[in-house]
Amino acid sequence: MSLSVPTAASAKTLVDLCVCTYRRPYLEETLRSLAMLDMPAGVAARIVVADNDITDSARQLVQLLAPSLPFEVQYIHCPAANISLARNTCLDAARGDFLAFVDDDSTVTPPWLTALVATAEATGADAVLGPVEAVYADAAPGWMRRGDFHSTRPVWVDGQIRTGYSGNVLLRRASAHVAGRRFNLALGKTGGEDTEYFSQLHEAGGRIAYAAEAVVLEPVMPERARLQWLAKRRFRSGQTHGRLLAAQHRGRALKQVGMAAAKAAYCFASAAALLAVPHRRNREALRGLMHVGAISGLLGVREIRLYGDSQAGGRPHAA
Repeated sequence: MSLSVPTAASAKTLVDLCVCTYRRPYLEETLRSLAMLDMPAGVAARIVVADNDITDSARQLVQLLAPSLPFEVQYIHCPAANISLARNTCLDAARGDFLAFVDDDSTVTPPWLTALVATAEATGADAVLGPVEAVYADAAPGWMRRGDFHSTRPVWVDGQIRTGYSGNVLLRRASAHVAGRRFNLALGKTGGEDTEYFSQLHEAGGRIAYAAEAVVLEPVMPERARLQWLAKRRFRSGQTHGRLLAAQHRGRALKQVGMAAAKAAYCFASAAALLAVPHRRNREALRGLMHVGAISGLLGVREIRLYGDSQAGGRPHAA
């Protein structure tokens, strides 16, 4: 990294690069990728690592890598095995104009920060999402690689992005829709905290933009390259969506349950019709499970726990 990169004191814009971690050795790859960023002119960065393990298991690795990184590094131990607490710790520790989140099982591409900041400045958005592109091993099932089930991108509804995810996002800290907003601690072990955060940001009038060139790469680990893992993830995602719908449609939950049930039935029928086309069959089946999860959320069933689940790799994937 060039020594001409602005320091936090001299730069016009400061970005806090935040990584929440929980017993993940891949954190080293994440931090090394941040060191390779193409820094935008007039922008400086610092790294905040929030260690969510009961013991400070990431401290030694962060201290070992810090001297080789071109940014100031702040390590914070926030022991609770609660991802919302870790994210809120980063929000509280940040002092820049922007805050960016990237997961500890991912690596950023060199144009990542430039694309996020440029989009934020061009649009004035309160939050900017980038794509999380899955990287599959050769051993991953063929239908999974063909269907690209693990990548994450925003969904537009009527020309707007109405929710988001925390695996690749930039937040404008001075925004009235960001300042003071925190992730729900009650969802810190189930997941869905980021879906709720960005849904509420949008409902409050915040704008969410998209930077297609701000790419983050996420290797799909063997424990996630299974239909069972995807099914659990989709069901829990549906539970979060259902809970949010219930809050929006108080007193009309039964109507929403009926709609979700009809959608689930349609998806499962489509899956049966596509039996001979595995990637399309499984996509429809997973969509059906998501709608079943929505019914669960609408009815107030407690969301399944993903955070701290060794089968999920320690921390839930972004929903």
